[in-house]
Amino acid sequence: MSTSPSDSCLAASLRWLTTHAGFPARRLPDDAVGMICVAALAAAEEEAERERFLIERRNPAQTSALKALGLRRSQVHFKCDNSAKV
Repeated sequence: MSTSPSDSCLAASLRWLTTHAGFPARRLPDDAVGMICVAALAAAEEEAERERFLIERRNPAQTSALKALGLRRSQVHFKCDNSAKV
């Protein structure tokens, strides 16, 4: 089961409320809770944007295989002397 970026950010904000604000025993003012929720949603949006533009790293095995394939293909194209007349 995978979690979406917004789930992880909202879970992090809930963890923060529990650790630093004593939630659920004590409650922050509604404005403060609203600001924390907006910050969590903004973080989720930034995380989703970052995930969208991830650059995939090169796979060393695939790079090696492609080099070997290129080498084998270059060795196939040998020079042929067609000047011998029959």
